[in-house]
Amino acid sequence: MIKSVVFDVDDTMYDQQQPFRNAVKKVVPLVSDIDMGPLYLRFRHHSDENFPKVMAGKWTLEYMRAHRISQSLKDLDYPHITEEEGLYFQQVYEEELDNICLHEEVKKTLDFLTEMNIPLGIITNGPTDHQTKKLNQLQLANWIPSQHMIVSQATGFQKPEKEIFQLAEERFNLTAEETLYVGDNYDNDVLGAKRAGWQALWFNHRERKVDGPLNCDIEITSFDQLLETMKVIFS
Repeated sequence: MIKSVVFDVDDTMYDQQQPFRNAVKKVVPLVSDIDMGPLYLRFRHHSDENFPKVMAGKWTLEYMRAHRISQSLKDLDYPHITEEEGLYFQQVYEEELDNICLHEEVKKTLDFLTEMNIPLGIITNGPTDHQTKKLNQLQLANWIPSQHMIVSQATGFQKPEKEIFQLAEERFNLTAEETLYVGDNYDNDVLGAKRAGWQALWFNHRERKVDGPLNCDIEITSFDQLLETMKVIFS
């Protein structure tokens, strides 16, 4: 029986592709509209793949940020951009992130869960300052106490490592098998939660495919399904 819900942030609580798209149009205008989705997926891939190198002290955060956009463009056969240009893209991207807001269906879902007195939490991968800024911009403290929000860099662990989920259990006073984790990234969010003994909802609104059998408890493919799914679980 599910008694608590913990959320991912990026591309789960807001549409992360919109600020990315805006930044690309400003900095790399030759990218076609048809390539915008695939470019975003490559960007997320390189971010997830290489942030552990930052955590381990092998790469600087600045180098990783420049690399992920330049490599994503290279993957789609666009011209090479310099590290300086990659960092300029990051600057514009961060400016666009200043305008993010909770998706309306996520807001409705948080309202419902709060009304039902369901304990809530956040686990998000990324740099502490960067992710904390997003948490504040999204005004998540209206539903979730700050002590129930974990940013990976501040802990020394990161999804999909089971230790970060176990840390959340301890800090948030959760029971693993009674906790549902909601996230868009199959490897980090779903498999990470399952390895820790949690239940997992794959918020697959980008309709990604996985190799092999699917290992999640629930899969939804649109923001519109989120509230109704929670109502089925808790009503």
